[in-house]
Amino acid sequence: MKWSVVEVKPEPQHRLFVRFQDGVTGYVQLRPEELTGVLAPLRDEQFFAQAFIDYGAVAWPGEIDLAPDAMYAQIVGQRDALQKVS
Repeated sequence: MKWSVVEVKPEPQHRLFVRFQDGVTGYVQLRPEELTGVLAPLRDEQFFAQAFIDYGAVAWPGEIDLAPDAMYAQIVGQRDALQKVS
């Protein structure tokens, strides 16, 4: 799958650098107000920094993960928006 994550680097303020199997790279910004329910532990910056790749998805201890296809769409959408502005 083109949206399988092959590299993830957590950054401060709930931001992730991700690289996908097809070479697409970019940043995903998580907003603290969206980190509720099962995602609530990600509010803690030290916990957030524990991100790893699990079967092509960005994950954290406790079986928390993010949908790679949604991250891929966000990154590609950001690029498309920037190209329209340029």
